[in-house]
Amino acid sequence: MKLEFHPPDSGGVSSNSPQNNFNEITQDSFIMEKKESYRQHLPHFQQAGQAYFVTWCLKDAVPPKALENYSIQLKQLHSQIDFLKNNKAEEKAIRELRIEFSKVRKKYMKAFDDLLHLQTKFTINLSKEENTRIVLEALCFWDKKRIENYAICVMPNHVHWVFRTFEKDEEGKPVYLQDILQSVKRFSANQLNNSEHTKGTVWQRESYDTTIRDDLHLYNAINYTLDNPVVAGLVQNWWEWKGTMFFPDR
Repeated sequence: MKLEFHPPDSGGVSSNSPQNNFNEITQDSFIMEKKESYRQHLPHFQQAGQAYFVTWCLKDAVPPKALENYSIQLKQLHSQIDFLKNNKAEEKAIRELRIEFSKVRKKYMKAFDDLLHLQTKFTINLSKEENTRIVLEALCFWDKKRIENYAICVMPNHVHWVFRTFEKDEEGKPVYLQDILQSVKRFSANQLNNSEHTKGTVWQRESYDTTIRDDLHLYNAINYTLDNPVVAGLVQNWWEWKGTMFFPDR
């Protein structure tokens, strides 16, 4: 899938492309038990071969209870949808609940993003050159192996990532979102702790993932990701931000 975002003299891609120099066995050791859906504070849906727009942040980026009301609403709607599906309710009723779920989730993500941009002090600053490199390398490790990257943005306290999982990995097993996220987050957390001479949790456990519905949704997700540093007032043009990567020929 090809989308055109060509800044002057850049060829459409940030110049800071990391090399995949990880030890594959080390990162692969963080793979979790596979399942079609799972739940932490929010319900998550996943399917092998699916494209996603994913956001996650540092552990101290958003106060734990700041978005609690939205989380409760989403859990309740998810439970209602499951109940109707299990009892073979009319598709119209299920569709209406899904629309409401989508609306609440959009409000949740807007509030979440606003809180991220308000933070000015960080336990770990991801925009520090070495830290940016660590996260970008982690996000690119599975590219062309188990996923296909579309766009990445490493902000000072959070990450936006648009990519597609392959249907099967090199061993013929399904590739699930939670496996990729667990691998990337745990590996990068270890590397960031080493770089910063710190210990303990780096990332919030929760990640905020949205299933890409169609080409327009994909375009909007990529545009949102690339434009995030501009919206935050960090740069004037997206390609000036060193934590941004775009893969235009996919």
